[in-house]
This record gives sequence, C-alpha cells and structure tokens, in this order.
Amino acid sequence: MSLIKSISGIRGTIGGPPGNALTPVDIVKYTAAYGMWVLKGTSEAPTVVIGRDARLSGSMLTSIVAGTLQGLGINVIDLGLSTTPTVEMAVTHFEAAGGIILTASHNPIQWNALKLLNSRGEFLSAEAGEQVLEFADQENFVFADVKKIGTYRLDDTFLDQHIEAILALELVDAEAIRGADFRIAVDAVNSTGGIAVPKLLEALGVAPENITKINCEPTGYFAHNPEPLPEHLHEISKTIEQGNFHLGIVVDPDVDRLALIGEDGTPFGEEYTLVAVADYVLKHTPGNTVSNLSSTGALRDITQKAGHTYHASAVGEVNVVEAMKAHHAVIGGEGNGGVIYPALHYGRDALAGIALFLTHLARFGKSVNALRSTYPNYYISKNKIELTPDIDVDLVLAAIVRKYAKQPVNTVDGVRIDFDKDWVHLRKSNTEPIIRIYSESDLISTANNLANKLIMDIKEILSAPKE
Repeated sequence: MSLIKSISGIRGTIGGPPGNALTPVDIVKYTAAYGMWVLKGTSEAPTVVIGRDARLSGSMLTSIVAGTLQGLGINVIDLGLSTTPTVEMAVTHFEAAGGIILTASHNPIQWNALKLLNSRGEFLSAEAGEQVLEFADQENFVFADVKKIGTYRLDDTFLDQHIEAILALELVDAEAIRGADFRIAVDAVNSTGGIAVPKLLEALGVAPENITKINCEPTGYFAHNPEPLPEHLHEISKTIEQGNFHLGIVVDPDVDRLALIGEDGTPFGEEYTLVAVADYVLKHTPGNTVSNLSSTGALRDITQKAGHTYHASAVGEVNVVEAMKAHHAVIGGEGNGGVIYPALHYGRDALAGIALFLTHLARFGKSVNALRSTYPNYYISKNKIELTPDIDVDLVLAAIVRKYAKQPVNTVDGVRIDFDKDWVHLRKSNTEPIIRIYSESDLISTANNLANKLIMDIKEILSAPKE
C-alpha cells in the first residue's frame, strides 16, 4: 500500500486503510482540498474539467471526484475516457478554473492518481501545490448549500476537437502522411490510447486497413507493464519484425508519452522521440529547446547544430514548461517520450508528437531506422534503488556531492555529475518510493558502468556506521 502526496498530485495504490493508500476517504479529502484552492481564486461558481484513463479504478474515482467537487459548489465537465493532453486542452477551451486527470500514467494497474491542473491547463506550480496540501492537512472544507450544489455534464466528444486542433497545426501535413501510405502497428496497453491513436491516424490519412491494433481495447487490464520501455514492448516488436510495417507506435495509459518502433522491430529509443520531433520543428521554426536534466544530450547537439540554444530544467513537466516559457523554446519535453509543442499547448502530448513525427518521416522519404541514424548516438542506462522508510535521501545525495566535488555538479534537482559529455543523474522520484539513477554515454557499457559505480557508492554510504 502506498500514498504519495506531492505538489504534482496525489498518487497511490487502491485498497487498504485511509492515509496509507488511495482510498475513497483520501480521494474525497484531496479533491476537496483542490476544490477549496479553486474556490479561493474566484467569487463565482467555477468549472473544473475531469477525465480519466481506462484503469479499473477509474470509474470509482470519477464518481467520487465529481461528487466531491459538486458538493463544494463547483460545476463539473467530465470528458469520460480521455487522455491527459485532451483534458489539459479542454480546461482552456471551456474557460474552466482547473482540471483533474484521473490517471497514474505509467504506474501499474493497482495505482491511480489525481493529477491537478490550473486554469491554463498546466500542472500546478510548487506554490499552488503546497496550498492544496495545506488545505488537505487543515481539513477546513466548506461544502455548498443544497441550492448551490455544482452541476455535472458528460462531454465525451472533446477528443475530436483535440485532433482537429492537431490537424490545423502549420507543421502537420496530413497530405504528405496520406501520400506515404504508412502501415503502422499501435500498442495502447488496453487504455485510452486505443481510442485516441487510431482515430488520430485515420484523421491524418492513414488507411484503416493499414493500422494494426495491439492491446487497443480500453479495458484497463494492462497487457504488459504500462511504461513504454523496450523491455516491455516485445509483443509489438515481434509483430513488426514478422510483418510488413513502416513503424510502430506505443503510448502509455494516459497518452502523454510516445515511444516508436522501427520497421524491423527495433525500438527507436524513447529518448529520441523528442529529438526527432525537435529536429523537424527546428528545421521550420527557429528557436530554443528545453528538456530535463535526465534527458539525452542529443537534443542539445541538434539544437546547437541548428544555431540555437538548449536549456536543461529540473525533472517534471511543470519545471520543463516554466523553463520553456522563460527561454522562449519552440519545442521541448522530457526524455521519457514526452513532447511539449507550445504551438498547440504547454503539456506533454503523444498525439501531437505522432502527427509531427509522421509528417517528418513522410517528408524525409526514407525509413524510421534511416532517420534514427541521422542523430547523435547516445545510450542512457536507467536504474533505480527502492527506498525504505529509514533511508534519508538528502543525506545520501549530500554525501555523493562531497565525493564528486572535483567534477561539475548540478544540484538543481537531485544531483547531476558531468564527466565531459558523459553524465549521471540521481534524484528521488516524485511518483514512486525510489531513487532514480540515470547515466548517459556514447557507449552503453560506459553508461552502465557509470550507473553501477554510483549504485555502489550509494550502497557504501547506506552501510556506513551512523555518526
């Protein structure tokens, strides 16, 4: 059982006693806290947009969240089965005061979460998130009189408007995509991407008979680990390897992360989703780029080659968006396959990423693997250490900083240590009880060795006698 409370939202496992998991009691408490924060900023009856992925617990969360918001006097627009970027865009479309996305993203089936949005359809700032948590701690909730209970409206059509907005983007060329006659396999891990991705592909001109659907029934029974990493994508890779496809498309349960598969079943590399899309955008829109400290240096390289400036932010969508605005970035995101294209909206959007990538590939005129070969080749080793309650992460990271004091060290978000173009980044996860350890080099063996060296350092620190 787990319940993780952070400024980015409330995430936990379903079932168990209140306070130790995401139980109905906790759902009411944190939804009410968010509702109080929304009400603090307005004198009129506000509207909040909600939507969910296909998790088994999703309908339960929807009922509780909608009822709690209504009880506070807040009007609710429910998008039903939807995607994270669709809810984000709906918030501004409906001029709502905020939004709640009911999804635990890449976490396994037993998890769910409340992801909280502001009136711009963006994740809450650190300050706003702290205010929500204060409301939750104080539990000074004031519910509405019976005549002021909020309204409820179901609108499961907004995905179509999201897709229309993508097709209207200047850099999306549906005619070129249609002319390429792509044959595409899609793995949506039995969540809402199974609805959204095929619908988008058909709108872009991909023939329905050229779309092979794998795990595209939104049942919520995830067919494999929902994080779109190569080790979880054997089924689609094998399908492509044995078939006749141009590429494969994989999304996570809430469709904000995009992974691609080459024509021979080889993963394109989730780090290179953003690199490829940025390459295309920079060719047509001069400007800067942003990704987080745990993302590949390939984005830096192609940005500098194009004559522009790359900036690194702390991990987390809200931090990337803040840096993108500060540095006027034309494209940005995270190395987990999260593409943020501000010409559409400031949020990770796998659907926008698909449309931009397919346009890029159609105009490139060669294979996915040929396109991948045009980018600098780096390898990232992604590792983690499970945390126990007795581990003081801050003390561990401080010890690492002291140990590597002679190297360039960045402590904006955890600890990142640079070794020329190689690097290693350690940070406590906001979504799981783990320390993430990412390292990168132009050789996979070097990246693995770097990660293993830091893992050994951490174990040595943890085993040292307490002073």
